[in-house]
Amino acid sequence: MEQKPKLPVGGNIEGFISIRPRPRQVHQYKPIESQPIIADALLKNNTSKASDSTEITDNFQPIPVTNNAQPTSSKPIRPKIRHRQGWSLRKKIALSFFGVMLVGFAFGSYYGSTLISTLDKTFHGNVFSDVHALFSNVELKGQAQGRVNILLAGDSVGDPGHQGAQLSDSIMVLSINTNNHTAFMLSIPRDLWVYVPGFSSYQKINAANDISTQELQQIVESDLGIPIDYYATINYQAFKDAVDAVGGITIDIQSPDPRGLYDAYTHLKLPNGWDTLNGEEALNLARARGDNSAGDVSYGFPYTDFTRTQHQRQMALAIAKKATSLGVLANPIRITDLLKAIGNNVGTNMNLQDVLAFARILKQVNFSKVGSYTYSSTMTGTPLSQALLTDYTDPASGEEALAPTAGVGNYGQLQEYYQQLTSNNPIVKEAASVMVLNGTNVNGLALRSEKILKDNKIDNVTIGNASSIYSSNMIINLSNNQDPATEQLLQKLFPGKVVNSTNGSAEAQVASGYNTDFVVVLGQTSSNLQQP
Repeated sequence: MEQKPKLPVGGNIEGFISIRPRPRQVHQYKPIESQPIIADALLKNNTSKASDSTEITDNFQPIPVTNNAQPTSSKPIRPKIRHRQGWSLRKKIALSFFGVMLVGFAFGSYYGSTLISTLDKTFHGNVFSDVHALFSNVELKGQAQGRVNILLAGDSVGDPGHQGAQLSDSIMVLSINTNNHTAFMLSIPRDLWVYVPGFSSYQKINAANDISTQELQQIVESDLGIPIDYYATINYQAFKDAVDAVGGITIDIQSPDPRGLYDAYTHLKLPNGWDTLNGEEALNLARARGDNSAGDVSYGFPYTDFTRTQHQRQMALAIAKKATSLGVLANPIRITDLLKAIGNNVGTNMNLQDVLAFARILKQVNFSKVGSYTYSSTMTGTPLSQALLTDYTDPASGEEALAPTAGVGNYGQLQEYYQQLTSNNPIVKEAASVMVLNGTNVNGLALRSEKILKDNKIDNVTIGNASSIYSSNMIINLSNNQDPATEQLLQKLFPGKVVNSTNGSAEAQVASGYNTDFVVVLGQTSSNLQQP
């Protein structure tokens, strides 16, 4: 009989025990205890080190096989290898989600606490007032009357080396119609000559802020006839940081100089068209009025400070539009940076309830249609008859300023201008000027017509006598058809012929030399003129 192969006695293969063979028995080997060893050692050699990820067995117990059974193999059976089971995909997803939650919570806690701290610092709040504000629905001052006015004053506090840091370089009013959700911005020239109670003398209006914002507010209300509900003072650093916080702003430069803008003082240079500005560039533009410096010549600022205030209004609207965009509102970092810019550099009498109510109002305002205005001036090429402001030199101090064309301290026309901007009456908004000539032999007829016109909200009226007698009324339109509502009212008050000065009519010659929007010649048909 062919002899079966024997297991080596005293062999040196690691993992086996020397066993003396028994007659007529063939053994299989079954693991009964587990200890980590190296699988490759069974196949190659015994020099490898154990693996952390693999387990094999090295103790075996012989199992007898019956005489009739055939051995399955004449060689040792390779030990089974068991791999440690890794984390399931479900566990990995759960762990990842939990990690993201932790990071998000930490992130949100940090920025949330920063936001709250900044809000409380800026708007004079605390944890109790914050909670109350979130659940309140208060109305702003002026909202019940349909209009909210906010006085914005910009100064150079925080700008190293800037002289007169407390003086307001920018003064404007943001006026919001809460009924139809329209708004406009009105710049007040910083050189406007006004009486400042705190100094007991006439000064430029920007000096009032050197005393207090409340002093400035009082002058705006009493002299200019603009009711102020809230105020905010903003320094240069706040403006610069706010622009950077929203990721820069884009404005349309439309200089009459084909080269665009260049300011020798700030060295800012911008081409005409749409320009994207960072915080530093925006600040330089807000400060630039085209001054020349040491032989360096500026260009693109034909109206000096009036051009500057125009750019200031443009940029204020650009910041507001960008700050309320989804890209900023959905970014907690940008929101936090914006509030930091405000919190560190803005003073206001608004509390958090006011701010939240203000935000609700602003959501309904179309920033692309916000009006942008300033008082007309002879400095801007406006005819003297239409200009509200003119150059003025104080005889006592020699200081140069701007004064009402009606005279120092006479702010009636400036007050009417605000009424014009805020009125829903188209006659008031057109603010047309009318010259009335008495072409009859009835004394006092022109004076009577003046009262009728002012009762109908036409306030800019002058009267005189015509050079001859007219049988019927005549209205000469000198406004280039810019005041249709006023023309319609004049036709109703003084029925007669309407002559357009642009058609070269000989009849329009009677209006020659009059710098008004309309000339009304009263004929004999108006001898019994009465209020309609």
